[in-house]
Amino acid sequence: QVQLVESGGGLVQPGGSLRLACAASGSIFSIYVMGWYRQAPGKQRELVAAITSVGRTNYADSVKGRFTISGDNAKNTVYLQMNSLKPEDTAVYYCNADPTYAFRNRGYLEVWGQGTLVTVSS
Repeated sequence: QVQLVESGGGLVQPGGSLRLACAASGSIFSIYVMGWYRQAPGKQRELVAAITSVGRTNYADSVKGRFTISGDNAKNTVYLQMNSLKPEDTAVYYCNADPTYAFRNRGYLEVWGQGTLVTVSS
């Protein structure tokens, strides 16, 4: 199974920007739908953004217009560009690889990264 490593988290002031990266140990876009999730203290993990192999994206309503998910097939890396950050964006952000139906039937499993902390505070 592929392994995922996130990076790019940190402390940023409200209104600032961060770019998260999720580096995979192997090919991902032909097998998985790649997503970013987040979990704030005391809250459930929620989907932030996802991207398919053909570049189709979807976003949580709370981040639309502020966050952008993208992928670099050559680098096996998914990015999350976060702009206009708000204190309520503070959370641990997790990269997720969800196999498509065809690959799930071949035994591929969902994979999570270890998470990276984003703190938005003045």
